[in-house]
Amino acid sequence: MAMEVTQILLNAQSVDSTVRKHSEETLKQFQEQNLPGFLLSLSGELANEEKPVDSRKLAGLILKNALDAKEQHRKFELVQRWLSLDMAVKAQIKTCLLQTLSSPVPDAHSTASQVIAKVAGIELPQKQWPELIGSLLSNIHQVPAHVKQATLETLGYLCEEVSPEVVDQDQVNKILTAVVQGMNAEEGNNDVRLAATRALYNALSFAQANFNNDMERDFIMRVVCEATQSPEVKIRQAAFECLVSISSTYYEKLAPYIQDIFNITAKAVKEDVEPVALQAIEFWSSICDEEIDILEDFGGDFTADSDVPCYYFIKQALPALVPMLLETLLKQEEDQDQDEGAWNLAMAGGTCLGLVARTVGDEIVPLVMPFIQENISKPDWRQREAATYAFGSILEGPSPDKLTPLVNVALNFMLTALTKDPNSHVKDTTAWTLGRIFEFLHGSTVETPIITPANCQLIITVLLQAMKDAPNVAEKSCGALYFLAQGYEDMGASSPLTPFFQEIVQALLTVTHREDAGESRLRTAAYEALNEVVRCSTDETAPMVLQLAPIIMTELHQTLEGQKLSSDEREKQSELQGLLCGCLQVIIQKLGASEPTKFVFMQYADQIMNLFLRVFACRNATVHEEAMLAIGALAYATGPDFAKYMPEFYKYLEMGLQNFEEYQVCAVTVGVVGDVCRALEDKILPYCDGIMTQLLKDLSSNQLHRSVKPPIFSCLGDIALAIGENFEKYLMYAMPMLQSAAELSAHTSGADDEMVEYTNLLRNGILEAYSGIFQGFKNSPKTQLLIPYAPHILQFLDSIYMEKDMDDVVMKTAIGVLGDLADTLGSNAGSLIQQSLSSKEFLNECLSSDDHLIKESAEWAKLAITRAISV
Repeated sequence: MAMEVTQILLNAQSVDSTVRKHSEETLKQFQEQNLPGFLLSLSGELANEEKPVDSRKLAGLILKNALDAKEQHRKFELVQRWLSLDMAVKAQIKTCLLQTLSSPVPDAHSTASQVIAKVAGIELPQKQWPELIGSLLSNIHQVPAHVKQATLETLGYLCEEVSPEVVDQDQVNKILTAVVQGMNAEEGNNDVRLAATRALYNALSFAQANFNNDMERDFIMRVVCEATQSPEVKIRQAAFECLVSISSTYYEKLAPYIQDIFNITAKAVKEDVEPVALQAIEFWSSICDEEIDILEDFGGDFTADSDVPCYYFIKQALPALVPMLLETLLKQEEDQDQDEGAWNLAMAGGTCLGLVARTVGDEIVPLVMPFIQENISKPDWRQREAATYAFGSILEGPSPDKLTPLVNVALNFMLTALTKDPNSHVKDTTAWTLGRIFEFLHGSTVETPIITPANCQLIITVLLQAMKDAPNVAEKSCGALYFLAQGYEDMGASSPLTPFFQEIVQALLTVTHREDAGESRLRTAAYEALNEVVRCSTDETAPMVLQLAPIIMTELHQTLEGQKLSSDEREKQSELQGLLCGCLQVIIQKLGASEPTKFVFMQYADQIMNLFLRVFACRNATVHEEAMLAIGALAYATGPDFAKYMPEFYKYLEMGLQNFEEYQVCAVTVGVVGDVCRALEDKILPYCDGIMTQLLKDLSSNQLHRSVKPPIFSCLGDIALAIGENFEKYLMYAMPMLQSAAELSAHTSGADDEMVEYTNLLRNGILEAYSGIFQGFKNSPKTQLLIPYAPHILQFLDSIYMEKDMDDVVMKTAIGVLGDLADTLGSNAGSLIQQSLSSKEFLNECLSSDDHLIKESAEWAKLAITRAISV
């Protein structure tokens, strides 16, 4: 079979699709029929120096894919499959992999590095392959350069795959020693130095103890800083990437090195090639991110014992950092393609300047204004564009008081530039800057209005004119209009945009029909602006919104008619259908919100629902999601009348709930089930068996993306609330699921921020389910069915209170559930609540909360508990 495997692997890369498909099928069969033999053949192929490079490389790639996958459930299956293989087979494969590290063929040893790391990622946490790191480290000394390079690569990948707690500190020290030695300038081979520098990047998260030791930290920092001066571009770039990672991982250790790092980064930004200069700027962007987070967390009040104090590196560097960044803004590329948003030095500099503004606030303004004033009217487009970009970049961070006078002076200048400047780049950046002005300095929270009755008409005229410009300029102008409309949200009865409403809507619809609307996201931006203009409109414009409904319906209808399309055309058509469904959703929400317009609008409900059902028949995930959301809005607007659509709609509802692959569609469908329950109440009953079966199946599947589980739990509460005591038949299935999920979510100590955030979403979903069930059964003779579950629910509330990591949303829902429990079960709950470990403390904490919603829920819960106890 060995010769055969080589040929099959080569054929699998053939340009002839028939040959290729046949080989892929053969490999698949071999894998299914004899997995150990298949993996041994691949590792043997990879290790064999007499085999062609292409077959060896593909063998390694297939081997890697047999150990790992992006989807969690698939990854879990592959890990279990590897662990269950015969020990002798695994030992043979691992021997072949380690042998391949000595191969002089770069593709072979590099692929082997990645596969070894994947195996290590599975085995080291299981306390298997304990000798691996030792045998890799012994490879580093006195061997040919290519073996040293491959070994360092392997160590780098290994650090990426394995979490730090799996490797003991002694081994970590040895890995770091090997890596840092490999980076040393005395190491003559550039490939080795590059592999070592990249390995250090992955090993940094292991180096906590080493960074706490002054001498070791000094040594690591010195080696990294020296590597930024290497004659080799890739090594310099990798060294700066290490500095970026250090800036976020070890921010609090940087003070002794910050002056040197500034000098190194400033030199790189001014003199080095773009990939290196970009990383040098990224270092300062990363420091800004760290300081913004610290300042937000502590509100600027530091005591000596704060977790991570703010060292104000950006504030200290400001006088030198800002001029350096402003200089980069002048390095635009003549042909930079705005449609692609290519990342270059000018964009990186502007982004960093924006982060600096958010970090230091008002202090940046006097440092940037001279640059703007000097360049804004220069004949060279680069200078005008850089000045405009600088102005737009600093609009978030400084106080409105500081910026408003400057914006008032600049506004007319910018409006003129948007239509009159001869350069498209300048107009593009001007439109973007106007959008930023409207986003941050216009709206109900701003004391001094930027937009007044005197300039409102001019602003709208200019924006509508600019929407006829090149696609990139028109797209940014739509964005500016979006923020202009958003600033007038909640204006009450009248809005300054009302007199221009018809004209704005017409202009945006014209943009959506432009021949070039597919470029620069223009069509999408036009619909987003249209949706925002409608969403923020007042009752005065309701008749015009009503006229818009049949126009959008006709456009959606046209996309559903007609001829066979190519796959490219079908994709564009699906995108348009999604945008039109989104627009209809906003129209439905707007018109369904007030009785007079709702009554008139209902004449369209049947036609709209029919259009959505036809959209579903197209079977495209993106459109499916948008149409689902729009149907949720329609259900809310039509209320109990939505029942007539259910026989036809139900099959699509079920398809959405079964859609594991496109989990966003599944999540949106779950949300719509909740909307439909609220609209139909007990009229949903005929469909509940099917819906509940599917929801419970979803919850028990390990293929479902975890983000869909919290909304499913919440949805169980919506169903219970809608059908009341009829939920009885589902209790024996739903309650154990809620119980086991509650137990899992109660204990999160040691979890990272992302996990804590997800856990809170999960807890909230579980609590909303309990709340819906209790409220659904309230005043029913069947409330005693819930009594057996009460102790566990109280235990869950106790444990999440004790964990002290619930967010405000969970706190409000949790205190509400305590109230629901008392309210529904009365005296049966009273004694249990009195026995609870922390109910009293929890209630008191919520009663004294600054959040009025938590306080309100707590006052209601206190009342219900008092009644339950005194019965």
